[in-house]
Amino acid sequence: MNSSKQKKITPLYVGLAVSFVACLLVANVTAGRLVNFWGITLPGAVLIFPISYIFGDILTEVYGFKRSRLVIWLGLGANVFMALFFLLVNALPAPIWWQSQAKSYSLVLGLAPRAVLASITAYFIGEYLNSMVLSKMKILTKGKWLWTRTIGSTVVGEGADTTIFITIAFAGLMSTHNLLFLMMAQYLFKVIYEVIATPLTYFVVFKVKKIEGIDTYDYGEKYNPLGLKID
Repeated sequence: MNSSKQKKITPLYVGLAVSFVACLLVANVTAGRLVNFWGITLPGAVLIFPISYIFGDILTEVYGFKRSRLVIWLGLGANVFMALFFLLVNALPAPIWWQSQAKSYSLVLGLAPRAVLASITAYFIGEYLNSMVLSKMKILTKGKWLWTRTIGSTVVGEGADTTIFITIAFAGLMSTHNLLFLMMAQYLFKVIYEVIATPLTYFVVFKVKKIEGIDTYDYGEKYNPLGLKID
């Protein structure tokens, strides 16, 4: 690894970071739209949220845990910023001639505090675990078998994300049976999504490594989730 290149923030890194955050925000907006997949009801966000994990895998694999952690924090900040302004705009009074549209807006973007808490908590823990597991597995596998890292980290990260989000957002609002079914359906969909996307992940990872000229191994990393230093 060329350490001088690693310290430089490149346009490609910024582009991947922006793509990660964009996927996260779109997923949070579309989470309230339910869709039907072969008789199974899932939030529309399942179509794009797993892509944020793919970008997370690429960032960790190429740039290392610290660079990925920075993007995770940026995503958290953007998510909180968006949620607060949705809540603020929704709380402001609408003109008399705009009442029906205001109700429609509230129905789509009127985020409940419980849903916001569920989303933020699940996102941060899930993405942190995804990045940490991939980073550790890269060292253990000596950089071989990328598919084991991308899928293995997703199994852990998406498992935590799905469990935390559904528990906080829906516990007490549905039966335990339905709650567990919803967890399992979303979790399996996300993991299968990652497996199917593995060839694309391989292509992008090797392309980015070639362009950037780096392949980071996190030897000695302490995996502090709160740090923002990228060295």
